[in-house]
Amino acid sequence: MMPSPRRAPRDSRRTGRDLRRALALAAVAGALVLAGCSGPSTASSRTPSPSATPTTTAAAACVADPAKTITAKPGAKTMSALSAETVATLDAAAAKAFALGASPGAVVGVRTPEGTWTKAYGSADPAAGTPMQVGMHTRIASLTKMYTATIVLQLAHEGKLALADTIAKYVDGIPNGDKITLTQLADMTSGVASYTMNEKLLQKYFADPTAVYTPEEVIEAGAAVSPLFPPGESFAYSNTNTVLLGKVIEKVTGQDIGQVMQERIFDPLHLTNTSWPGTSAALPEPYAHGYTLNGNTATPDAPTDSTDWNPSWSFTAGEIISDIDDLLTMGRALGTGQGLVDAKTQALRLTSFSPIGYGFGLSCSQGWVGHTGDLSGYNTSLFYDTATDTTVAVQTNSDIASGGCTTSPTLTDDPGDAICQTPAVRLLVALTAELGTAYTPPPRK
Repeated sequence: MMPSPRRAPRDSRRTGRDLRRALALAAVAGALVLAGCSGPSTASSRTPSPSATPTTTAAAACVADPAKTITAKPGAKTMSALSAETVATLDAAAAKAFALGASPGAVVGVRTPEGTWTKAYGSADPAAGTPMQVGMHTRIASLTKMYTATIVLQLAHEGKLALADTIAKYVDGIPNGDKITLTQLADMTSGVASYTMNEKLLQKYFADPTAVYTPEEVIEAGAAVSPLFPPGESFAYSNTNTVLLGKVIEKVTGQDIGQVMQERIFDPLHLTNTSWPGTSAALPEPYAHGYTLNGNTATPDAPTDSTDWNPSWSFTAGEIISDIDDLLTMGRALGTGQGLVDAKTQALRLTSFSPIGYGFGLSCSQGWVGHTGDLSGYNTSLFYDTATDTTVAVQTNSDIASGGCTTSPTLTDDPGDAICQTPAVRLLVALTAELGTAYTPPPRK
C-alpha cells in the first residue's frame, strides 16, 4: 500500500494506545510545528510556549514589506506554463522529496509571476491501482483555520463584531471567557485547550471515527481541560479556538457556516472545487483515499484507510475540501488580501505575527505566510512568499511522518531520511528551496 521497505524507524514497535495518543497529539502539535511553532509533546505535558503577544518587530522580520505585498499585481504570465528548465528543477526536487515521504500519492503546485506548474505523483488508491491526478480532492485540515479567521476579519471590517469582543459575548461556558478576545482565539493566545487534549473525547472518537459531532460537543471537551494559562500570557495551538470562532460567525451572520464560507470565500474567489462537507464524510469526485496510523486498528505495518472518517469533529478548524488549483488561488489571496479583505485589514494581518511566527489564523516563516494541516489520512501545506509573489501548495493522502522520528509514529518500512517530517511539509521544503528562499519549519520529533 505504501512505499517499499528501506529501514525500520525507532518507534515502529509502538502500537495501539501509544499510536493513538501520539497521532492525536500530532493533530495539535504537528500542525502547530509545521506552522513554524512548537507545541506540547504529550497530552499531560501542557507547558505553553513562550509568550506570543503580536509585535510589529517580529512581523517586520518576517514580512519585509507588507505594503508591497498587499499591492502586488499578478504577472502577465502567471497562468502560463513555467519554463521547461524551471519545471525540470522543481520536478526533480519534488520527486526526491516524495520518495522520502510516507504517502501513497501527492499533488504539488507552484504559481509565480512567470507561470504555473502542477503535477501528481504516486497513487490515489493503492488497493485499486488508481494513480494520483492533478485536480483530485483531499481534505485540507487545518488550512481551514485561515478561511475561518478571514471571515472574522471581514465581519470586523463591516462592524458586525469587534476583534476586542470577548468570547463570553457569543458562547457561554468557556473558562476565562469574559477575558478572552476574538483576536486571542485567532492567534492562539487564549489559553483555551484543544479538545484533542481531552482523553475521554479521543477514546470516543477513535472508537468510532465515522460518528458525527456537533461544535458544541468539541467545545465542551476543550473547555473541560482549560485553561492552560491566563489569556494573552502565552501560546498554545488549539482547534477549540477556531471552532469557537466558527460559532461566533454563525451567531453574527445568522447563517450556517457552510453558506457563509460559500458566499464570502468560495464564490468571490471562484473556488469551484472547494467545498464545506458539514456532517457528510463524502468527498467530491475525483478524490484520493487517505491513509493514517490513527485509530484503534492501525499499525505501522498496516495503516488504515480513513477516507470515510467523518470530519465533523474538526468543524471550522479543519473541515474544508479542495484541489490544487483552488489552493493556489486561495494562497495568493490570503497573502495579498486581494479578493478577501481591504488593504488596511490585510496590513493588520501581515503585522500580527508573534515572535514564534503565528498571527491571525496564519503563520509566517522566512517571509512565507500560510498554514499546514493534518487530518487523519491527509496532510496539506499552502504557503505564499510575500517577497516574490509565489504560491506553493502540496496535497498528500497520508498524514504519516517519516525519517528519524522519536515521537511521531512512522511506518515499519519507513522510507524517510534523517529528518522527521510529514509528507506535505517535506515536499513544501524541497520546492521552496528551489524557488529562492527555503521554508524551514522547526524540527519535528
